[in-house]
Amino acid sequence: MDLQEISDRLEIADVLTRYTRAIDTGDWDRLDTVFTPEAEIDYTTSGGIAGTYPQIKPWLAEMLPAFFPRRMHTIGQLEIDLWGDEAGVTAYFHNPMTMDDGHGGDKVVEIGGLYHHTMARTPDGWRSRRLREEVVWRRNI
Repeated sequence: MDLQEISDRLEIADVLTRYTRAIDTGDWDRLDTVFTPEAEIDYTTSGGIAGTYPQIKPWLAEMLPAFFPRRMHTIGQLEIDLWGDEAGVTAYFHNPMTMDDGHGGDKVVEIGGLYHHTMARTPDGWRSRRLREEVVWRRNI
């Protein structure tokens, strides 16, 4: 592995961290540093929508806080396949969240799965051009 590949891998890992921190904290504008403007995003396996980044960003800002007021991702294993200025990235995730339990309290729900990204090197750094969430398991939903 040369220095460029090491640098690319670290930068791609930072994109994934920015993604999870933006989602978990509700810092929706931070997602602008994760996705290209024309990115395609698919959350259908978790009951969400699929669309372009301009469609998904406001949907996330409206729906996530309404249904899951507290969120906390953990990203695990990363598989990064570099092809010059593009990369295929698969990241394991664990995402516990709170939601209304229907009795005046909260319950913790969990989703585990894989994020599949196609990333591109841009003038602003690595960005995701495509994200497909693959839910592998759910608990308490």
